[in-house]
Amino acid sequence: MSIEHLYGVPHLTTVLTGPLLKLERHLLDHQAAIEWWLRGQWLDTPPPFYASVDLRNAGFKLAPVDTNLFPAGFNNLNPAFMPLCIQAMQSAVERVCPRAAKVLVIPESHTRNLFYLENLATLVTMLNKAGFEVRLGSLIDDLAEPRTLDLPSGRKIQLEPLLRVGNRVGVKDFFPCMILLNNDFSAGRPALLEGLEQPVMPPLDLGWFNRLKSDHFTHYRRVAQEFSEIIDIDPWLIDPLFRQCGEINFMKREGEECLATNVDGLLSSIQRKYDEYGLDKKPFVIVKADAGTYGMGIMTVHSAAEIYELNRKQRTHMAATKGGQDVTQVIIQEGVYTFETWGEAQKVAEPVVYMVDRFVVGGFYRVHTTRGVNENLNSPGMQFEPLAFAEPCNNPDPNKDPDAHPNRFYAYGVIARLAMLAAAREIAGTKA
Repeated sequence: MSIEHLYGVPHLTTVLTGPLLKLERHLLDHQAAIEWWLRGQWLDTPPPFYASVDLRNAGFKLAPVDTNLFPAGFNNLNPAFMPLCIQAMQSAVERVCPRAAKVLVIPESHTRNLFYLENLATLVTMLNKAGFEVRLGSLIDDLAEPRTLDLPSGRKIQLEPLLRVGNRVGVKDFFPCMILLNNDFSAGRPALLEGLEQPVMPPLDLGWFNRLKSDHFTHYRRVAQEFSEIIDIDPWLIDPLFRQCGEINFMKREGEECLATNVDGLLSSIQRKYDEYGLDKKPFVIVKADAGTYGMGIMTVHSAAEIYELNRKQRTHMAATKGGQDVTQVIIQEGVYTFETWGEAQKVAEPVVYMVDRFVVGGFYRVHTTRGVNENLNSPGMQFEPLAFAEPCNNPDPNKDPDAHPNRFYAYGVIARLAMLAAAREIAGTKA
C-alpha cells in the first residue's frame, strides 16, 4: 500500500484552477531553467541554515505568506525523508564549519510546550544521524543544573545551563565550533550571545527583536520579479502584494488613519488584479505584526471601515505578540485564499514547506476545523497532518497532470525556495 493511500493529501476544492494549473505546468516545463537559476542564486547568496515557509494555494494564486528562520515543527515531517534531512544537515553544517564534530543548539525557553520539545528531539536526532554530537544550551534563568525532560513519544531531551567563557559559549565541557539557534528572540537580544567568535546560525540579527516581515517581503518581491522574467509569468501569481505604515498603538487608537488608508489602497490594488483575471472573489487583507510569530497579532480585514470599528477585545488581541511584546508596526498583506481541504470533513488546510540549506526536506499541512478560507490558520485549534507530503517536493513527473501530487509539491518547493532566497538576501543585508 502506498504512502499516498495511507495518509492522503488535501483536495483543491475550487473550480478556479485554470491559472494555477497553467502555472504548475509552466513550472514543470521550465524545470531545468528553474533549477539552473536557483543554483546560480545559491552561489551568489548562500541559503540560510534552515527555514519553514507557510504557503497559500488559492487555485488562481500560489504564494508564501510567512517565512520562519528559526523553524519548529521538525517532528511533523515525514519520517521517510530522514535520509534527505541528514544529507541537508551535513551540507548546512559543513558550509559554516567544515570540520565541525559538535553543534550546540540554543532552543526556546519552553519546558511545558510538548510539541516544541518533540521538535527539539527530532532536530537533535537529525544532527546526530548527520554525524554531529549535539547538546542543548538553555537560556532559562533558573536552570542551574542539567534538566532531563520526558516526552510523550518516549524520547528524552536534556537542557543544560548555557555558559560563556571568553568569547565562546557552550555547556559544561562542551564548547563547539558552531552555534545553531532555534530561538527567535522575540523578547530581545541576549547579552550572553554578543560578540562570539563561534559562527552563529541563523545570525542573531535575524531574531524578531530586529527583523521585519515587510523587509522580507520587499526582498521576496524582487526575487519574484527576477524569477518571473526567467519563466515569463505575471509575478502577482506568486507574490502577495503588501504595504507597511508607520507607528501604531491599537490601545490608544493612534495610527488608525494611516492603517485604514493603506488597507483601502491595497484592497483596490487586489481588486484590479482580480478584475484582470476575471475572478469573482472578494478581496481581503491580513493585518499582522511586522515582527513576531506564533500566529499572534493577526486579523482579516475586508474594508477600511473595519479598522475604525475594532472593539476593545479586538484591539487588545492586536496590541501584543509573543512574550507580551507590544505591536508598534504592522504589515498589511494581500489575503490569499486557501482552497485546499483535508479529509471528508473538508477542514481548511495550508501547506508548510521545510528546507535545510538549499534542499526542500519535506513539509506538512496545517489544518483548522473552525477557520475559514480567508483566515489565519496558525491559531489555537490548529492541527498538523504530519505525513501529508506523499512524495518529495523535488521529484516532479512531467508525464502526469500538473495537479498530480508530486507536481503540486514541486510547485510548493519552488515557491518556498524563492522565499528562502529572499531570506538569504536578508541575511546578506545584515552583514553588509
